[in-house]
Formats: sequence, structure tokens, C-alpha cells
Amino acid sequence: MRPKTLSFEQLVKQNKQELLEDGNSISRIERKLENRKMGLVKRNRQKKKSTSNNES
Repeated sequence: MRPKTLSFEQLVKQNKQELLEDGNSISRIERKLENRKMGLVKRNRQKKKSTSNNES
């Protein structure tokens, strides 16, 4: 069975929608990475702070 053929306008609309969804996915992934990075930075700062307090 052949897939349904789409008009050029329908293909453009579909591709545009897919690009918007991809952009949303990328933004969500970037936010997750940024949050993870901030968590690591905070943990490292706390670790350094507790280490320097123990040395005093």
C-alpha cells in the first residue's frame, strides 16, 4: 500500500510543526543539562566549603 501523498503546502506545514516540536525538545534538554550543571556546581562548592572548614 502506498503512503498518502501530501501537497507541498501540507509538507511545509508538517515540517514546520516537526521543527517546532524539535525546538521544544532541545530547549527541554538544555534546561535539564543546565539544572544538572548547577546542581554539580553547588555540590562542589559545598564540598570545598566543608573541606576548608574542617582544615581550620
